[in-house]
Amino acid sequence: MIRVQLPAAEAERLDALFRSTNDRKLRDRLQIVLMAHRGRPRQDIATDLGVHRKTVTRWANAYLADGLDGLRPRKPPGRPGKIPASLADEVRRWVIGGPAEQGLDRANWTHEELADHLLKANGIRTSRSAVQRFCSAIDIRLYRPTYRYLRGDPQKQARAREELAALGNGRRPVNSPC
Repeated sequence: MIRVQLPAAEAERLDALFRSTNDRKLRDRLQIVLMAHRGRPRQDIATDLGVHRKTVTRWANAYLADGLDGLRPRKPPGRPGKIPASLADEVRRWVIGGPAEQGLDRANWTHEELADHLLKANGIRTSRSAVQRFCSAIDIRLYRPTYRYLRGDPQKQARAREELAALGNGRRPVNSPC
């Protein structure tokens, strides 16, 4: 049995955090600590939560060693992206201006074409999916709507409505052989 003895204030704080957090991993880890505090055996906690008993031991010991910081999920470091964050404004300008502004004969960008343009313009060799992640991180979507009804010329829209109304009012001759 793991002995986790918490002061009443600390137990209430962990319980409040357990009830308020949306992070599933943190909730599970807090639940392990709270159940251990209530005297529940390690195997029973593991069975109740559907985890291995060593997982229960790991998170209880992490809490005892480092407190709440020991329970917080950490993102693995991984390899940094090939596209530097300093290019965000330049890529944003490319996408907003469109490929034609960069001398290409396309209406819209694709992630693959943007990766190719990064190679030609900045010498950065990267994949389509890396460009997709980068664009997502800087909140850029590659499509550019070319026309919106609300941005149209109001005078031309009014004239078009009149023309359509005039077309609808006239009777059309019926070409019937009968």
